[in-house]
Amino acid sequence: MIESPLVAGIVFHAGPIPVTKPVVTTWVIMAVLALGSFLATRRLGVRPRRGQAVIEILVTAIEQQIRETTQAPSHRLLPLLGTLFIFLVVANLSGAIPGVQPPTAHIETTGALALIVFLSTHYYGIRSRGLLGYLGSFAKPTVLMLPLNLVSSVTRTFSLMVRLFGNIMSGEFVIAIVLSLAGLFVPVPLMLLEILTGLVQAYIFTVLAAVFISAATGSAEAA
Repeated sequence: MIESPLVAGIVFHAGPIPVTKPVVTTWVIMAVLALGSFLATRRLGVRPRRGQAVIEILVTAIEQQIRETTQAPSHRLLPLLGTLFIFLVVANLSGAIPGVQPPTAHIETTGALALIVFLSTHYYGIRSRGLLGYLGSFAKPTVLMLPLNLVSSVTRTFSLMVRLFGNIMSGEFVIAIVLSLAGLFVPVPLMLLEILTGLVQAYIFTVLAAVFISAATGSAEAA
């Protein structure tokens, strides 16, 4: 029987609070990333070894993408967007592990990630323009655009959440159906496609987050 993609199985209860499979998977991913980051960066040197070189290439690529997207220095946004991208890649691809369903295939996880982007957008906007300046940006180019701009700031976050959830969930659901009907090896091409989809969706989510923050800070306008 195929589980509904809209229902998350409960693993245990922390008092009255149910802890679901996506939450446990997310905790495991965060622990693995934290431990991996510690082990990978504890012996950095001027002359990089292979592992350090790979990390530097990844960080440089993310920095370059942030600069190209926001038209602004990348050092302020790198911790947020870099962490977001790496987490999404690992989370989306975790479904390739037998018995593991990616947490991004559940709307609770994508909703939490979209909420982080939503709050970060306003934080960076206020930090860059000041409270009054940022609030005033919603009335541009005319005050008649104020309601539309306010609604847009919410709907684009909702779209960000649904896009990631829909793409990851649908891929997992299709693979589960084919696996139940056709056997073990038939879904392999679909699994390869799902890996590609996971990478692309991580990239799109991160780039859109950068675009939203860039619009809030006005960095693209200044450029």
